Amino acid sequence: MEYPLVSTQWLEAHLISPDLVLLDASMAVVLGKEPIVYSEPVCIPRSRRFDVEEDFCDKTSSQTHALPKFEQFVEGIAKLGISRNSMVVIYDNQGIYSSPRAWWIFKVMGFHRVYVLDGGLPQWMAEDRVTSSRYQEEGIDYGASDSEELTAVLEYQPAKVMDAEAVLAKLDDSDSAIIDARGSARFLGQVSEPRPGVRSGHIPHSVNLPFGDVLNGFKIKDVTELVKLFQGLVSDKPLRIFSCGSGITACILILASVAAGHTDAVLYDGSWADWGSRNDLPIER
Repeated sequence: MEYPLVSTQWLEAHLISPDLVLLDASMAVVLGKEPIVYSEPVCIPRSRRFDVEEDFCDKTSSQTHALPKFEQFVEGIAKLGISRNSMVVIYDNQGIYSSPRAWWIFKVMGFHRVYVLDGGLPQWMAEDRVTSSRYQEEGIDYGASDSEELTAVLEYQPAKVMDAEAVLAKLDDSDSAIIDARGSARFLGQVSEPRPGVRSGHIPHSVNLPFGDVLNGFKIKDVTELVKLFQGLVSDKPLRIFSCGSGITACILILASVAAGHTDAVLYDGSWADWGSRNDLPIER
């Protein structure tokens, strides 16, 4: 995979490009970090809203946050005016938090021209770049794309996502590493889980890399630092399986792994909210 992020400088220079679609994938609830709170609505000009909790989440699933169905995704991006020729850039209002989740949804669904804005809205604002109080053409149809054409050119990538049974089968695989993005206290089972009925601990043989460890301020760490970080943690294991609380912050680690040049990343979409709620699955503390 190519480098998955673009800079604020690049975005500002290309903001009016006709094929660029800018998406705000901010979430209402932020866990695992001190949230940045805004006193009034603010976004980057020409942004469109990408709702990872409602419009691009399978609400029929028992999982807390489940990847959307392919048809749901295609219909959603078509309504946002995204076509096969679009270049999509995604950001969020925490720096790098939920935008990688949206990016990975695009990747799983087979859409390749998609990138994350390094540093997101906080970095953009820290550099005194222009902001807006409303999304592009708020309340107006973006000019929906052809969903049939999108369906024809996109190809769902099932190898980029796993369920609990697939992860269980990999526990003793010497070529696989399971990496947990939660904080160390949750990983070690030293604190209760925030979701009722979910056990404390971690998946057996998994390793802990809190998502904040791949960030430098609002931005992702540089490639050299990321390569060293992952090599020290999982050596050269070819398959990296990423987990977290409910499938959101694991994607931050996937973004960092891809930025470091690794190509075989998989998301355990149910993550600990799924694994920890099932008494038939083993845990460690």
